Amino acid sequence: MAISQGVGERSWDVDDLRVIRALQLAPRASFARIGAVLGMNERTVARRYRALHREGVLRVFGTVNPVALGQQIWQVRVRCRPDAAESLAAGLSARDDVVWVGLTAAGSEVTFSLSTVTTERRDLLLTRTLPRAAHVLDIDAAVVLHIFLGMSPDDWSALGRHLNEEETAELATPLVNPARTAERFELEEYDAAILRLLARDGRASNAALAQAAGISEGRAARRVATLIERGVVIIDNDLATEAFGYGVRAHLLLRVAPSHIEAVGRTLAELPEISFVASTSGRNNVMASMTCRELSDLYEFTTAQVGALDGIQNLEVLPFQRIVKQSGGLLVDGRLVDPA
Repeated sequence: MAISQGVGERSWDVDDLRVIRALQLAPRASFARIGAVLGMNERTVARRYRALHREGVLRVFGTVNPVALGQQIWQVRVRCRPDAAESLAAGLSARDDVVWVGLTAAGSEVTFSLSTVTTERRDLLLTRTLPRAAHVLDIDAAVVLHIFLGMSPDDWSALGRHLNEEETAELATPLVNPARTAERFELEEYDAAILRLLARDGRASNAALAQAAGISEGRAARRVATLIERGVVIIDNDLATEAFGYGVRAHLLLRVAPSHIEAVGRTLAELPEISFVASTSGRNNVMASMTCRELSDLYEFTTAQVGALDGIQNLEVLPFQRIVKQSGGLLVDGRLVDPA
């Protein structure tokens, strides 16, 4: 069965989706292991993965967990003149401390996620640079207090139905919850080279990582395993979801009674449409990101699923006109682009 696509020059079939789901569960697993679990030839798995990557549909990458390094995550909405939104989004996307950028409100609002070690750099952007820009009309910023979902490669589980329970169990890797990392982790000097290469290719071989860091292959393998097990590095993946017919993405901003925040967050985190859920500061104290096929699905989800939850006092739905940057890199004409 072919899947209707929104990017690229080819159709994607069910086996492509099975490979993607396998990589969501085990992003650094060998093609041989994935093939053995899925009943495919190793070379077939490799060929499908390379086609998905080449067409800008899938990227596997490593990202540093900001919580493990003591960083704060801020969710920011900037209301601006519509003629300035594109340039503002492009400028924000070029920053290494901005990890997600999208256009909402018919292009008159830019939403982004900011993760930075220093309060000075954060404050410079939020209290000086943006407020002084003539095209910026209003800024609303909220800090993330707790993450329920959004720190693992398989967070968006809408493709989960393409693997059976046995295949899922075989590939699933027990992960620490990076959002609850208690101990701050000290990076070694050579980690910088490892992290740079993983950011470009989350499936980089241990040999390539060793060469980049100037250490032995065995030491590189052990170090990467430690970084992942301690929740310092997340091997994540980005998908151009339009390629599979999932063309609607939105943020849900909920005002929830304090006694219900935990229950609402946990419930939303179990839903396949949701890829990120967090408790935040501000008037709206729970934020969720969702992906679905049609606006009618968004309506049904917010009324039937979200509307049925106890403790919700208000809901604001922000459909995205366009996603400019995802965690692993830019989206250009609906295609994922490798970092420069």
